[in-house]
Amino acid sequence: MAQENNLDLALVKGTGSDGHITKEDVLRHLSEHGHGSAAASSVGRPGAIARPAQLAGTAASALASQVVPLNKMRAIIAQRMVESLAISPHVHTVYKVDMTRIVRLRERQKASFEQSTGVKLTYMPFVAAAVVEALHKFPIVNASLENGAIHYHKNIHLGIAVALEWGLIVPVVREAETLSFPDLARAIADLAERARTKKLNPDEASGSTFTLTNSGVFGDEFGTPIINQPESAILAIGSLKKEAVVLTDAEGNDTIAIRPMQHFCLGFDHRTIDGADAGRFMSELKKTLEGWDKPIN
Repeated sequence: MAQENNLDLALVKGTGSDGHITKEDVLRHLSEHGHGSAAASSVGRPGAIARPAQLAGTAASALASQVVPLNKMRAIIAQRMVESLAISPHVHTVYKVDMTRIVRLRERQKASFEQSTGVKLTYMPFVAAAVVEALHKFPIVNASLENGAIHYHKNIHLGIAVALEWGLIVPVVREAETLSFPDLARAIADLAERARTKKLNPDEASGSTFTLTNSGVFGDEFGTPIINQPESAILAIGSLKKEAVVLTDAEGNDTIAIRPMQHFCLGFDHRTIDGADAGRFMSELKKTLEGWDKPIN
């Protein structure tokens, strides 16, 4: 609407969450002031106040002279990230996983899965289900250190980090270990959609015991995530890419093949989890994903 009306959004007072501009704000401004100057003209202009949505696609050179105060969500994220690094001695371990079985299964069944469940079949439910299985076998990773004692959680409350235009939020799949694969996929899709449309209830974004963050959607090999306190671990999912890999058959013969490979990085709190514990957990995760043999319908 701003583009169509040649309107400078920096001149519009936002009444939405954290000062974001809504459709009604634009309509009200147009009714009171008519057309404005070109929207792009305010970005980089001395004295202009840039909105977070405007900054996202703006060249760094145009922002060099800007001073933009932290909005409420950004300030909370900043505080929690600093606190997490101060509280937990972070260690990271990276595993590369051959996703061939899952890629082929998804390709075969994505159409029927969407028809029967109403949600698209992404790779996230596979990872989430494998994580739940590994956490069940190694509950030390599904724990938190509180008041001088390690709390091993009865249930797996799986946090799924969702990147928003205005920040980051972690909706939680409650008691993920009780859900079937289709129910897990539906829960993840539902929470992500409601997070992006600001329809989450407050209690749906707290109380996780283990978190997944999918930085691979932006193309990176892997990330080294910061733990979501008071959890003991977080798993970063890298991008899925085809690579040339060496395969060894039962007789010890080596061949080179093209395989869809993916990096997974576990960030863990060394106060509660040793390297051996992390290695066992990640080995179980790798084994489950590479040898996937579970029904998804």
